[in-house]
Amino acid sequence: MDPYSAEGELINIHNHFHQGQYQEVVDFDTSSFSADNALPARVLVLRARIALGQAEDVLAEIKGETVPDLEVVGAYAEYSLGNTNAALATVERLASAAADNVTVQVIGGTVLQAAGKSEEAVALLSQHQGSLEAVALIVQIHLQHNRTDLAIKEVTAARRWAQDSLLVNLAESWVGLRVGGEKYQQAFYVYEELAQAPSTTSIRSLVSQAVCELHLGRLEEAQVALEQALKKDPEYIEAIANMLVLTVISGRDASEYAASLKKADPNHALLVDLEGKSALFDQAATKYRAKVSS
Repeated sequence: MDPYSAEGELINIHNHFHQGQYQEVVDFDTSSFSADNALPARVLVLRARIALGQAEDVLAEIKGETVPDLEVVGAYAEYSLGNTNAALATVERLASAAADNVTVQVIGGTVLQAAGKSEEAVALLSQHQGSLEAVALIVQIHLQHNRTDLAIKEVTAARRWAQDSLLVNLAESWVGLRVGGEKYQQAFYVYEELAQAPSTTSIRSLVSQAVCELHLGRLEEAQVALEQALKKDPEYIEAIANMLVLTVISGRDASEYAASLKKADPNHALLVDLEGKSALFDQAATKYRAKVSS
């Protein structure tokens, strides 16, 4: 039985993780889990702790472990601390020696993609045997490379065997936000349900709901969702970035949010994109000069 299926005992802790409810994952009572699921549950907890900024503690806890699942978690922790070369060395070794391990596939693929090695990431992830998390990551990579056609193909194939799994719904929503049109509303329904239900609400789901609202032109509703997210965590980078976008669209002064985002993440994709477009505009402007009529 797939432990992440509706009947599997890991389904709830797994869903907490992918909803961004990392503290709930850490606090989850795993004492009743079967021996077969002890390691997958531990991996989810360790990944959640890394997401919560506890990478150094995770490294200290798993130091000396030789199980591929824990070794690759260590590589992910190293990467999150900025030790890119060490992380890649471990991931590349494990990708060669334990490519059939789903944890190595998923976390290794994550590290490879984050390091700009997309082809290697997809090659590793594509070796999965029915892993929805691997599917979700492949979809994200295709979307980052503007290959919406491949992302749609991946989601459509997964929908046939995964039914209404949370990860399939999320992946379908990511694709929907790229396709646009009526797909915006469909994606909104998924994120609204997650964001508003007490058992599933998280900063991530609130920001995702706000993004859908922005695409649908519902600026006031988007602002409410983003304010709720920032109330939970004033330093959450994606909430700040989307509030910056909302403020610009609304025609208001966005300097405060721009400064906050630059302080939180100077290399954020939004800032890099804005700087690049500003440079292109300045370059184009030099080709023209004002004409004074006599």
